[in-house]
Amino acid sequence: MALSKTKRTAIKLLTRSSPNIKKTYKIHRRLVTLAHKTIIKPPYYKICNHKITRGSYQIPVRIFSPPNSFTHPLLIFFHGGGWVTGNIESYDKVCATMARLTDHIVISVDYRLAPEYPFPIGLEDCYYVTKEIFCHAHLFQVKPEDITIIGDSAGGNLAAALSLMARDRGEFMPKQQILIYPATFYDHSETSPFVSVRENGTDYLLTSKMVSDYMQLYCSSSKDMKNPYFAPLLAKDFSNQPCTLILSAQYCPLRDEGEAYGRKLQEAGNHVIIKRMPDALHGYFSSLSEKNPLIKHTYKIINQFLQR
Repeated sequence: MALSKTKRTAIKLLTRSSPNIKKTYKIHRRLVTLAHKTIIKPPYYKICNHKITRGSYQIPVRIFSPPNSFTHPLLIFFHGGGWVTGNIESYDKVCATMARLTDHIVISVDYRLAPEYPFPIGLEDCYYVTKEIFCHAHLFQVKPEDITIIGDSAGGNLAAALSLMARDRGEFMPKQQILIYPATFYDHSETSPFVSVRENGTDYLLTSKMVSDYMQLYCSSSKDMKNPYFAPLLAKDFSNQPCTLILSAQYCPLRDEGEAYGRKLQEAGNHVIIKRMPDALHGYFSSLSEKNPLIKHTYKIINQFLQR
């Protein structure tokens, strides 16, 4: 169903009342966590908290298991939030739903956030956790080829960058990745080559200015903006990447750059499926109920990809 005039007006008003992320990101972090906090854990999944040691730091992860006792393949999940907000608590319900609807174990990674920990610290956290899981896949009674990485928004960026990094370092290689409206480019100003930045960059909750602000908080210097691990679309080599599912959203400013990344992967000989979700806003995957038709359709596509 197309967005009605009333919904468009309401979304536009909400967008224009959005705070300045650079000034309020600490408050926004707390609000995001409180808004998604689950007081009573539902009985239909099992969770386990764990920490993976990287040097002197312990990276928290949360493991969500489907309700049955069978052996399951793995999804390693990187949450969104502009590399600045979000955590395993705020994505608790999303990951529990994901585990149940995909019949996969979901491992959610609580990577460190910018600006306190700028690029590439969060990415290196994600890489290290993923490497450890690949090296110890037998603990989950699975083979490395049974592991898929997945992320939404900034998490999609991290998944894409991680796959490039994994190929370049040669320590392990994901067989599959799922990128949900990923950020893949560095320019979200009027000079951006992507139409969706201008069409969807002012009135649909996530604005192009917000994306630019998040990226400025994430980078440690202006040089990062041209690093393919920061902006994967800048990679010179797109070969030898995982089979990829890219889900874009019609009214998302990141729509075109995510789809462009998929085409680059295709041109390099990788198997890629690109699906644009109609009438969808950025953030729909983490904000809508599993009963919503858009979420049902999304999981249908994800499961078809996982089971192919």
